[in-house]
Amino acid sequence: MRTSSPAESKRRAGGAVDLLRLFPRRERERTFIERLPCAPHFPKAAMFHPYSDPRNYRINITETGKLMVKDFLEPLSGLYTCTLSYKTVRAETQEEKMVKQRYDFMIFAYREPDYSYQMAVRFTTKSCIGRYNDLLFRVLKKILDNLISDLSCHVIEPSYKCHVVKVPKNGLIPELFIAFQVNPFAPGWRGACKDSIDCEDITNHNILQARDRIEEFFRSQAYIFYHDFNKTLPAMHFVDHSFQVIRLDSCRPGFGKNEGLHSNCASCCVVCSPGTFSPDVDVTCQTCISVHIYGAKSCP
Repeated sequence: MRTSSPAESKRRAGGAVDLLRLFPRRERERTFIERLPCAPHFPKAAMFHPYSDPRNYRINITETGKLMVKDFLEPLSGLYTCTLSYKTVRAETQEEKMVKQRYDFMIFAYREPDYSYQMAVRFTTKSCIGRYNDLLFRVLKKILDNLISDLSCHVIEPSYKCHVVKVPKNGLIPELFIAFQVNPFAPGWRGACKDSIDCEDITNHNILQARDRIEEFFRSQAYIFYHDFNKTLPAMHFVDHSFQVIRLDSCRPGFGKNEGLHSNCASCCVVCSPGTFSPDVDVTCQTCISVHIYGAKSCP
């Protein structure tokens, strides 16, 4: 029990930065549980008064000092304050003193980036002039699309150029330099998500499989052409070791990367803070002084 007029002391501590994933894995209703930043300052036996705000079912505090955040959304990002009140008693005088400690900390919503892959390969050809180059280009795109269509992935932005390359011992040889992107959002891609509300895990898993299939396809081309000695190499064939792949990350609107601010998760797409916005799948939140919310997708 508190005495009628105990001495009171107030302390304030600096805060930490935490990231909570938006739309948790498998199901949106899963509960996030994080320790309060003030909880580690007390022995394990310390008990907290459970807190539940009927106006906000998403946030609760447990008896063991854990902050429970359910169904975390962009607007819940921001400054959180943890205030602890406890009583100390001096053994000599039995004088009681009420101590209050306040801890400020930031919580930001984040998402995993959406993956896509930029790929490049080379093929030999007879000449940089002629319709066969365009025919090979179109056939190759069709083969790759069919190879990954069941993963809801497709080839986008395909292009090619023909250059004459000087090859040791072979002289000048015309080659096709083919480039394309592999994207996990082919028409109907949402059907792959099944019951998942947010399916970045599924699309990223699919695009990884698509990358592996395409890599294996070109590896098999090299094996066929360079290890089957009973066949003569065709004029147009895959150039061994020419396959190159680079992962490209993109963030959903309202999210972006900021390695300086969120160095603990530099690859994460973190919700855009007030004063910034992101209208597309870029990885950078742009400045907009009229934005006063988290996760803005436009600049009013």
